[in-house]
Amino acid sequence: MGQILHKMRIFNLLVLLLSGYIASAQEKGKLKFVEETFDFGEVREEADPIIHQFEFTNTGATPIIISNVKASCGCTTPGWSKEPVLPGKKGFVKAQYNPMNRPGAFKKSLTITSNGENPREILYIQGKVIPKVKTVEEELRAKSGALRMKNKTVNMGRVTTQKAVVRQIDVYNDSDSAFSFTGKVLAPEFINLSFEPTTLQPKTKGKININYDPNFQNNLGFQNHNVKFFTDESDEQEKELNVMATITEYFAPLSQEEKQQAPQLNIPNRISDIGKISKNTVKETQFTLTNGGKNNLNIRKVMSNCNCVIVQLQDYDVKPGESTTLTAEFDGQGRRGNQLKTITIYSNDPVAPTQTVSIKAVVEN
Repeated sequence: MGQILHKMRIFNLLVLLLSGYIASAQEKGKLKFVEETFDFGEVREEADPIIHQFEFTNTGATPIIISNVKASCGCTTPGWSKEPVLPGKKGFVKAQYNPMNRPGAFKKSLTITSNGENPREILYIQGKVIPKVKTVEEELRAKSGALRMKNKTVNMGRVTTQKAVVRQIDVYNDSDSAFSFTGKVLAPEFINLSFEPTTLQPKTKGKININYDPNFQNNLGFQNHNVKFFTDESDEQEKELNVMATITEYFAPLSQEEKQQAPQLNIPNRISDIGKISKNTVKETQFTLTNGGKNNLNIRKVMSNCNCVIVQLQDYDVKPGESTTLTAEFDGQGRRGNQLKTITIYSNDPVAPTQTVSIKAVVEN
């Protein structure tokens, strides 16, 4: 009997030891950070890269090995403990952030991959970069004679035919002598310039007001205009600007009943894949434009984004329920590889006045 009890005690002890071994084998290391988000506060844009080190303790039962730390932005450089961190010991994850050319608020993440209980952990750094105060030369880089501007291209942006728009640009007299704007301007009649002040004193700023009226012939779509103006400087009196705009037709808001009566441009197939062609081939494709509305549809303008595509429209006026054919010829000359060209269609459909179709091709040598 005693021998049986002795064997049972040994068996129970083995069960307890095995259970403990299994439990310990299932336990893993655990990262416990002092903080999971760090705020740098305000930092200057021109400052050196800023660094913060997140400290953690391994509160688990086995060593922690960090295999990778990935930052959410190339502006952040990570670092971390490369050696295994034993239970009860400390390690770190480091973040270095470069504020140069990144004014404004920021919040970036660091994703940590490890063999720990939670294989992916995320930390955050945040703050606000105070913009560097730029010199006149840095702010207004384009120079013509004594006149400085930000650049010689002014983008009026997306405008509608509802009304004229005005943009204002800064200018600067970078000389030691005053000069005046003569008032002579060479520009399309729908672009007017005015100058404040008309005489610009040495080392002072002024403004040029650009008044752009989008209501001119053949105006829809992207537009680029050359504008010249003059000063009374002894040299380089002639100055140039490129004025750009993308114009769409303005339609007044419609009631639901008016929308139901309006013309409607429907294009059932918007992408034409003409497949593989040689570089000396011209391939034709067609699109069907249908008027699904209850009033006459007028196609205002059709234009391609590439001179390699020639477009021709069968009819510009389409009655309700009828269709017209848009023919496009793609020329592979000078092209190579995958091609995607778009054709923009402007119409009097008040709901969707600007629509596009596309041509796909592969040009082979």
